[in-house]
Amino acid sequence: MKPHVARILYPSIVAIVLLTLWQGIVTGFKLPPYLVPSPILMLQTLVTDWQALGLALLFTLKITLFSFLTAVVVGVLISFVFVQSRLVETALFPYAVLLQVTPIVAVAPLIIIWVKNPTASLVICATLVALFPIISNTTLGLRSIDPDLQSYFAMNRANRLQMLFRLRVPSALPYFFGGLRISSGLALIGAVVAEFVAGTGGSSTGLAYQILFAGYQLNIPRMFAALLLISLTGVALFVLMAWLSKLALGSWHASELSRD
Repeated sequence: MKPHVARILYPSIVAIVLLTLWQGIVTGFKLPPYLVPSPILMLQTLVTDWQALGLALLFTLKITLFSFLTAVVVGVLISFVFVQSRLVETALFPYAVLLQVTPIVAVAPLIIIWVKNPTASLVICATLVALFPIISNTTLGLRSIDPDLQSYFAMNRANRLQMLFRLRVPSALPYFFGGLRISSGLALIGAVVAEFVAGTGGSSTGLAYQILFAGYQLNIPRMFAALLLISLTGVALFVLMAWLSKLALGSWHASELSRD
């Protein structure tokens, strides 16, 4: 069996088994929908409530993508600065770690108060969550260069920009794309958590608000449908990042050429 077929087939079989088991338990034990809805009821709710859930998905996806792109741009620029000087990296890297270990739920209320625009405040909160993997992975990749190649570039009197873009950046690409896979999921998590903290209402609301609203109404099938959309969005982002990694590295890097 071809590897790309196996990567789709095997997880699909596991998903079918788990969904069948879930449906069987709910039906066999006659669990009420307000406790655990069946997969069929969840999918039915997803169809019937698609107008509200679809708009909420678009809003959450917008926050996620804006946050992810901002984290990528800011993270790469910070990594470029770090790699130019060990002194700068030593002085500032602990503050990047501080962003990672500080719970977003602790700082999100302050950001929402300081930034009057609701969308901008949500983007900032989600960006803080997604930023560290880009900084950490890209900086590590920019540092992980072949010493012999570095000596060769120095022997040919390459300047800092030539060293950066012709040696360090190609060496850092596998680490960078690894950071993208992590950061894309964290951007989604940050967007959802920020929406929970903001608790915004009205028409411009995301999936987190739909979950909260469904919880208040004890509409558990709708809550599960919103959770399903969040999970599928996270999987889609990971697959997209993996595809971009394959597209950029597939023809030359060992991580993509390996057949194991």
